[in-house]
Amino acid sequence: MKKYILLLLMLVVAGIFNYYAPSRTQLIRVGVECDHEPYNWEEDSPTDSNFPLANNPGFYVEGYDVQIAKIVADEIGATVEFHKIDFNNLIPALTANEIDAIFSGMVDTEARRSIIAFTEPYEVKKVEYVVLVNKNSKFADAKTLRDFRGARFIGQKDSRFDEVIDQIRGVQHLPPLEAQSAVVNEVIKLNADATVVNDDTGLSYELSNPALKVIHFPEGRGFHLGFTGLCAGVRKTDLALLRDINKALHGLSTRQRQRIMDLSTKRVWEQ
Repeated sequence: MKKYILLLLMLVVAGIFNYYAPSRTQLIRVGVECDHEPYNWEEDSPTDSNFPLANNPGFYVEGYDVQIAKIVADEIGATVEFHKIDFNNLIPALTANEIDAIFSGMVDTEARRSIIAFTEPYEVKKVEYVVLVNKNSKFADAKTLRDFRGARFIGQKDSRFDEVIDQIRGVQHLPPLEAQSAVVNEVIKLNADATVVNDDTGLSYELSNPALKVIHFPEGRGFHLGFTGLCAGVRKTDLALLRDINKALHGLSTRQRQRIMDLSTKRVWEQ
């Protein structure tokens, strides 16, 4: 009887350790928009830091999201494979099992949390939304959201950037576009007066294009964002992968994240 109880206890303990043991996924297919500098963008030639796109032969993906995803995959003992997917199709691709994770500058809104699970934030600092304008626009000297009354705003389709435009009173909200680069191009061409981006993306565009200007807002005087931050997304059933990604992210210090962001921003300038 004692032997039976001892054997049973050993089986229970073994089961517990097996349940909590880190998973070793052979392959993690990561979905990336490839159009959101400095977080992710597409390149047409290999470098020592970019990665091939599995579903777009001859093209490569680079950026902060990409480097974080690679570090995470290495930490959990997995091979990573990147797939280019339009932003508004990332969650459908995840739920359809076409990819295993999203690392694409995505924030954990309430609506998205109802469909997929999100990791802890992996950005360098708290996300701030800013307005990106053309320096030749009459709104280039705006200081507050109220100063944009009458402005033509354009956003990226199915993004929080587009949604928060409705928080600005008295503006003309133009039909959104699929790609962020197309949105910014409308501002450059003065077909729109402004768009909303996060501060790192705004800085990247401002540094790479002299026609653009970023407008920041004082603490508590800007947009109400309603999310935690930039997070990786996984299926709600993939609890082991969610746990492993979070564990890997815990090991990334603020200094390491800042270095990755600085290098990604530098690569944008060098394009």
